[in-house]
Amino acid sequence: MIRRFGRRKFIEHILEELDIEKHRLQRSLNAFDLTVLGIGAIIGVGIFVLTGAAAANYAGPGIILSFVISGAACALTALCYAELASSIPVAGSAYNYAYATMGEMIAWIIGWDLILEYIVACIAVAIGWSGYLVNILSAIGIQVPVWCSAAPGTVPGAVINLPAVLIVLFLTAMLVIGIKESARFTGAMVFVKSITILVFILVGISHVNPANWSPFFPFGLKGVVAGAAIVFFAYIGFDALSTAAEETKNPQRNMPIGILCSLAICTALYITVAAVLTGMVPHTRLNTPAPVAHALTLTGFRWGSALVSAGAVAGITSVLTVMLMGQPRIFFSMARDGLIWPWLSKVHPRFHTPYVSQILTGVVVAGFAGFVDIGTAAELCNIGTLFAFTIVCGGVVVLRRTHPELHRAFRCPMVPWVPLLGILLCGGLMLSLPKVTWFRFIGWLFAGLIIYFSYGMWNSRLNVQKPSTKENNNGKNPGFKP
Repeated sequence: MIRRFGRRKFIEHILEELDIEKHRLQRSLNAFDLTVLGIGAIIGVGIFVLTGAAAANYAGPGIILSFVISGAACALTALCYAELASSIPVAGSAYNYAYATMGEMIAWIIGWDLILEYIVACIAVAIGWSGYLVNILSAIGIQVPVWCSAAPGTVPGAVINLPAVLIVLFLTAMLVIGIKESARFTGAMVFVKSITILVFILVGISHVNPANWSPFFPFGLKGVVAGAAIVFFAYIGFDALSTAAEETKNPQRNMPIGILCSLAICTALYITVAAVLTGMVPHTRLNTPAPVAHALTLTGFRWGSALVSAGAVAGITSVLTVMLMGQPRIFFSMARDGLIWPWLSKVHPRFHTPYVSQILTGVVVAGFAGFVDIGTAAELCNIGTLFAFTIVCGGVVVLRRTHPELHRAFRCPMVPWVPLLGILLCGGLMLSLPKVTWFRFIGWLFAGLIIYFSYGMWNSRLNVQKPSTKENNNGKNPGFKP
């Protein structure tokens, strides 16, 4: 039984899956589409919401350095993602990378971990979207009834968060119709929020008071690191691009471009906005749900506050779109391998999208977003993502040893040092998160292992299909015949 935990899929067999018609997704994304999707996924709740709370409660003006630390951890991981996504261009992201390098049980843990990351992120983002929309409608004189604008127990008289439910169902329908159409919609949202952020920077930079940056580290360097662990949520999203590798034209070239370009652009914008924001207003006054809009209001730009709120809705919409796109592709890939129920791998005959898993994801997210309040969503998403990033960095080192002959259109530089540094940074940020987050995370993984031992291990394609006689480099690990 122990040998089953470490059985791996041959790289060749993973790539051969792309030729199976009933499990094949349509390639329609180019490098520009991926970059837009990446920016759409990254810039949203982090820049419009978390920046203020992290500055006020953790890092002060040192939030600028917090973004640098989180950005560095993501940059190291992005280099590893770019190599693996260009070498193994299939749906499933870190799940498939782990299956090819570390074995089935680690792959299951990563897949289950990614399900947590994307679903909880979608729920939190949908609730945030609803809050901004209700505020905008209220500002223009349209009052949304309390009973349908919040989850039960959060506000007296609340019954359902209807806006959150409706936006999830709308985006789910759009994603079922096609990923190219979703990319175009996301592109429009990215344009709106990019203009919003640039307007804030141009208006705010003339109202920066350097005195607000002193003291720069009011909570010490420990606060800066804690702030980095919190604002890491702002970077969640670029990894979702790798789930679309199977739907990308020339993924060996376009996946690295999309991942690295989107991360570089967003990191530059985050650092600039953090510097301007903490320079405009003392960090002690930024602990609000909408710090960017609040800063403009305090400096007399009420029109700017309204503009930022509109941009926030567009930004959060694009984040939700990409997150809802990523989750079903994890289901799809795991179902294709037999680790979860096979009906989740069905592809729509006309739209060529994983419509069953897409609809299931949308219904689950809409249900939770409508009826629960996820107060710890950011922390749960962070620990799940950091864990996945750690495995991806380790996967590059392992794959370089086990498959040195594999064609790599993009090669992560300075291996093993870059991946090892990525592991250290991600691990350090994980340790900075609250203990209760670790307890919830471990509980989720334990529930996943129960499913694996009761179903996945026995129905895995590596278990039920005839092993291939071909051996991998160590000569001991059979793959499977697709």
